Amino acid sequence: MKHIELKEVVKDYCIPLDNPNPDADRFIRCMVGEEKCKKPPMVEYLVDAVVMRPIITDLLDREWVIPKPDDRESQAAYWDNVIEFWYRMGYDFVRLELSLPFHEHHLLTKDTAPRSEGDRAWADEHSGTVMTWENFEKYQWPRVEEADFSPYEYVDSHLPDGMGIMTSHAGGICEHLTWIMSYEGLCLALYDAPDLVEAVCERLGTLMESYYERLLKLENLIALFPGDDMGFRTATLISPDDLRKYILPWHRRFAKMAHARGVPYFLHSCGNVGAIMEDLIGYVGIDGKHSFEDVILPASESHSRYGDRIATLGGVDVHILSNAEPEDVRKYVRNLINACAPTGRFAIGSGNSIPSYVSAENYLTMLDEALR
Repeated sequence: MKHIELKEVVKDYCIPLDNPNPDADRFIRCMVGEEKCKKPPMVEYLVDAVVMRPIITDLLDREWVIPKPDDRESQAAYWDNVIEFWYRMGYDFVRLELSLPFHEHHLLTKDTAPRSEGDRAWADEHSGTVMTWENFEKYQWPRVEEADFSPYEYVDSHLPDGMGIMTSHAGGICEHLTWIMSYEGLCLALYDAPDLVEAVCERLGTLMESYYERLLKLENLIALFPGDDMGFRTATLISPDDLRKYILPWHRRFAKMAHARGVPYFLHSCGNVGAIMEDLIGYVGIDGKHSFEDVILPASESHSRYGDRIATLGGVDVHILSNAEPEDVRKYVRNLINACAPTGRFAIGSGNSIPSYVSAENYLTMLDEALR
């Protein structure tokens, strides 16, 4: 798609909003089925800084600030930009996640997305940091007591009226399990050393449980919204029985913590998780599902199957957002809204997230159509 200046793109758009009217309470009421919105609210999981930056600078006329360690001024300026972005784009909340510093093997390469100046990282699927009991005994587990919760606390205390915060630990228990042991190492260990898999899960789950205890104290928290990818295109990454044994009990625990606090538990999980959907709804107790891909199960079909029990969050396929022309993005968004909105418990947004390779132009087109 040919690059166009953002101010030219949005000259006839309703965004950025001049006078947003966020209502986080209404968003939650609509998602849990207590109220049917006249038009669906918007939801997003993550927006990459590569997409956010030109919107901040070109449309919101704010200076882009990179936060520096131990520099409170630059950190405050960065989070002010993040808040302003979510506010002016028309969301009812800011979504934020940070991770404990687990030692994991990752591979890096140059990010070739337009406007990107950084690297892309992905997991080393063949070599983990814990592949034996000896590795486990020597592994330096992070301490929740030493984690920096100041970004959560800053955002929570600086939200515009009506906005909430949806948050989680960055990376779920299944994801960090595959990153610490490597995917290949985990698959072998499930047969050769299941007790080691259980021990790693126990350490991960216990740490995340303590982490969520801190997050659940945030005053303006409206939902826990973790991400934990458990599938690929045709099936779950490990067997459904292994997910039920090692992973889902922890999600059930976290969901109960959220519900005890009086907030929903939404789940982002990529891939084909059809084999465990009934477990996620009936056993774990999720209140909404995010991450959809048309070649697996379009959001509209998922909504027709499960929309009377859980919210459908997002669903605009990232392939469309990253490859289609703006007019086709607009048509796709309108069709998805028409298919899902009438029965309620639906929020419009991407089917996965807004990565660096989605153009700001297409992202803004999605929002504009949703807000109309």
